[in-house]
Amino acid sequence: MSARFVVLIMVIVAFGALTALALADVGYFGILEPHFKSFGGAQVFTDLVIALTLVMIWMVRDGRTSGINPWPFVALTLVLGSFGPLFYLALRTFRSASRAPA
Repeated sequence: MSARFVVLIMVIVAFGALTALALADVGYFGILEPHFKSFGGAQVFTDLVIALTLVMIWMVRDGRTSGINPWPFVALTLVLGSFGPLFYLALRTFRSASRAPA
């Protein structure tokens, strides 16, 4: 198991715990609500949308060359944000590590 894979799993678990706490505290729409109350919140939300759109474009292009179907991860990104790219990177890292000669 590569160090990169371990770090990705740790990030997924930590971010998942934070997300679970946020969902328990304010719910799914409660996470989004503050972004529509001020221009500052709208700027952060817009930045996130732009960044994740660029990442989804990269996942689709990278999926063609790496042999990974990116569409489940794109769908996951649209529903759960950064979890899509994190899981994509974890799978990509795991697959490349398992193909490396021992």
